[in-house]
Amino acid sequence: MDFLSELRWRGLIHDTTPGLEEHLKTGIVRGYIGFDPTAPSLTIGNYVQIMLLQFLQRAGHQPFVLMGGATGRIGDPSFKDKERDTKTIEELERNIAHQRMQFERLIDFSPGKPNQAHMVNNYDFYANMSVLDFLRDVGKFLTVNYMMSKESVKRRIEGDSGISFTEFSYQLLQGYDFVMLHREHGITLQMGGSDQYGNITSGIELARKIDETKLYAVTTPLLTKADGTKFGKSEQGNLWLDAELTTPYQFYQFWINADDRDLGKFLRYFSFKTQQEIEALEANENVQSIKRIFAEEITERIHGREAFEMAQNVSSLLFDPKAGADTLMKLDEPTLSMVAGEIPSPVAPKSILDSSCDILEFLSTHTGILSSRSEAKKAIQNNAISINKHKIMDMGAVVDAGQLLHGRFMMVENGKKNKYLVQFS
Repeated sequence: MDFLSELRWRGLIHDTTPGLEEHLKTGIVRGYIGFDPTAPSLTIGNYVQIMLLQFLQRAGHQPFVLMGGATGRIGDPSFKDKERDTKTIEELERNIAHQRMQFERLIDFSPGKPNQAHMVNNYDFYANMSVLDFLRDVGKFLTVNYMMSKESVKRRIEGDSGISFTEFSYQLLQGYDFVMLHREHGITLQMGGSDQYGNITSGIELARKIDETKLYAVTTPLLTKADGTKFGKSEQGNLWLDAELTTPYQFYQFWINADDRDLGKFLRYFSFKTQQEIEALEANENVQSIKRIFAEEITERIHGREAFEMAQNVSSLLFDPKAGADTLMKLDEPTLSMVAGEIPSPVAPKSILDSSCDILEFLSTHTGILSSRSEAKKAIQNNAISINKHKIMDMGAVVDAGQLLHGRFMMVENGKKNKYLVQFS
């Protein structure tokens, strides 16, 4: 399936410029998307655009990632209510280095591949350009009237905060990026979210006026959830593509817990399954089954098979009443540390285990899992207490260091729903 047909059935086209369909039939087309490194990691919101680059490459064309080493110093005003906070040069460079590694995991940069991906930093275009050169060679080609007609700029000018000259100039910089990428790399296509259409068409206009060349664009709809909220956020905040910022378990659970109404859109935006495969899933599987299939695909792609399996084990441990000690024992220390952030995790002194600890004292005085010895006794009599997935039946049982997981954890359950991961220090 050709590139535009793929985007079309997936609902990923918002705007295209005239002649793009014919242009894509002329051979390998080089297309790019710009990413400003204003965050420490890419997010799932960025991944909509990364999927565009992947679909472009899968269709036989050549994707380019443009890192905004220059534009990131200014900040894109598009559809923002106020000016962004300025990032330090050191912070931007750290972000670029980290995001470069993320891109290299997600897009095929293999040397020798006819349409291998490439990465460019737009700071290289401006590092040796003076303000006078920029105003003479770029600024004079777009009128202020033209720049103010863009919806993203109009909204800021008409709003309470206004727009600084710095952010107003962003449109010129992004537009000139397109000109330079065409000159230096033969790139003829720019892609992005629909909020970037004004900036993208400014680049097309600059290329027409400065170099008398025709360039093209395609933009995607902005992805929102069925409840009207912005996509890319979880209860914890941003849904990052970095396991240190959003754990694979949290990432996996985001998709498992997604609104059923969003599932069809997520499949089309983020799955590499074909149209026939997706439609067959929707016709033959229940919603929860489809969520599990999709969550496995996207979690494995972003974090790897091992991380997916660990996320699945944590999910089973926390939500599957049939999960036993074997599931718990599969979890390594970092994963148990992450679990400690998901369920109540009382802290107890490790010294209480030196000479074994009475189970009733452990559950009440030392951990506060139960309010008193009598409540602890009642819970054991009702067969409600388990430690490390082993049922406690004996009122005279003790807790000792031999039960520690990785030398510092112990899982306690009070009934089917009340789970605790005691941490010993």
